Amino acid sequence: MPRYAMVIDLQRCVGCGACSIACRSENNVPDGIYWSNKITETSGIFPNVRYHYIPTLCNHCENAPCVRGCPTQAMHKLDNGITMHDPDKCIGCKYCEFNCPYGVIYFNWRKPHPFWRDETPLMAGGTFSPAEENRKAGGNVIPYYNPEREDTLPGIRPKGVVEKCTFCDHRLRRNLLPRCVEACPADARIFGDISDPESEVSRLLGKFRPFRLREQLGTEPHVFYIRDFNPAHYQPTKGGV
Repeated sequence: MPRYAMVIDLQRCVGCGACSIACRSENNVPDGIYWSNKITETSGIFPNVRYHYIPTLCNHCENAPCVRGCPTQAMHKLDNGITMHDPDKCIGCKYCEFNCPYGVIYFNWRKPHPFWRDETPLMAGGTFSPAEENRKAGGNVIPYYNPEREDTLPGIRPKGVVEKCTFCDHRLRRNLLPRCVEACPADARIFGDISDPESEVSRLLGKFRPFRLREQLGTEPHVFYIRDFNPAHYQPTKGGV
């Protein structure tokens, strides 16, 4: 059984946001919820200003505080290391959200995608309402709905439960990379089996000195960051499943 992990090369990341856009589209993520996001740091004084980006997502911690705090085991670990959530068991208590030290778990306070459920046209008799436009496009709640997300989770999570990144577990079942990894134009994200010493993630972690967010807490995150403007070079790859 593999133990999945992600390496993010900060020297290659340009903060373009392709990972976040791809994640939102792949997983039908509602507005205000960010399975994939980034921290932006600004350094220098104009005009000599530089931006640094730290992409963020669920760290799929080995010792996940969100799992320990869940009273119903809705938040749980899979054998492959993914921290997974079962909406059918979720009671919306938000213990997982409070326990997560990374702020990457979100609670659905309202019915997702309210804009596309609105039946009110901007101009009566002159424009479609968002809901009409969605129906014309053949969408399910949203025009760009991805039905593949339904393989392991509700395609759109309901009101009253939490949601977060799952490393695109539905794609891993098909031996496909997470969508954010596939979409990254700079190959800044590398995904694979950390238990395999021959995998690309293991090779990079052995070559560069990685760091993890708030690793002093003992959560053992499985998202690693390398380089940060280090001139060392390697052959770019997205890794493998």
